[in-house]
Amino acid sequence: MIIRCYIEITNVCNLNCVFCPKTTREKHTLTLEEFDTLTNRLKGEVKFLYFHLMGEPFLHPQLPQFVLMARQKGFVPVLTTNGTLLNKRTDMLDALPHKLQISLHSHEGNGKANLQEYIDEVMTFAKEAAHRGCVIVLRLWNEGGHNSMNDNILELIANHVPQPWVKRYDGWKLADYLYIENDNMFEWPDLQHDTYNEEEMFCHALRNQIGVLVDGTVVPCCLDHNGDISLGNLFEQSLEHILASTRATALYNGFTNHTAVEPLCQRCGYSAVAKRFRK
Repeated sequence: MIIRCYIEITNVCNLNCVFCPKTTREKHTLTLEEFDTLTNRLKGEVKFLYFHLMGEPFLHPQLPQFVLMARQKGFVPVLTTNGTLLNKRTDMLDALPHKLQISLHSHEGNGKANLQEYIDEVMTFAKEAAHRGCVIVLRLWNEGGHNSMNDNILELIANHVPQPWVKRYDGWKLADYLYIENDNMFEWPDLQHDTYNEEEMFCHALRNQIGVLVDGTVVPCCLDHNGDISLGNLFEQSLEHILASTRATALYNGFTNHTAVEPLCQRCGYSAVAKRFRK
């Protein structure tokens, strides 16, 4: 079974963050029928369904229905959002996923002006969602990058959930179901970048994760933002058939031998650092 599938319900976003690679693909938003078809073909093959790749899922008007449908089909739904629309989507409080990941670093990366208003809106939603049993992860994935506002962000969060917080290996636990997560800013793989000259390269792509783009294209991981490694189309083929394809098999076997056979993977900092996956 694939542990994580990143399904792109829309590739439209309401922000223009400097660290985001964007996509040149045609803009589209899944219909209810399209989502039903894709999830039927993933059912029984995938555990966690992440509503993210490119795009902002909270823009989708049918997001509550999608989350409930995913649960009914046996998936564990997870959402990733920039958090700017939470105050406009209180309907989601009655259709909460298992986990909601809020990328707070999007604020500075997008150059928005009113930080306090943003954090107040995020925390109002986050505290209520956590109270209802949804795991909330407030992400600051910007170490080494756009992180000059992090201290201010932490102070504003503390106005809603006073310290002391419980220190964790990757951040803090603020309260039950409510966490802050720190990580380094990473560079998205791109075919225009130089290759990594590493002796060993490894990735869990196709082992425990896949991505499905908004047009049904199956890609090996959540970082293939332009669909450069198209393995097949889930609207037209079964997942079993796609994962057994010549291209998918070559990619899988390559990483088994600690080799990146795809040009995009050869330009990915995640697969270049094989020790990342040995922790």
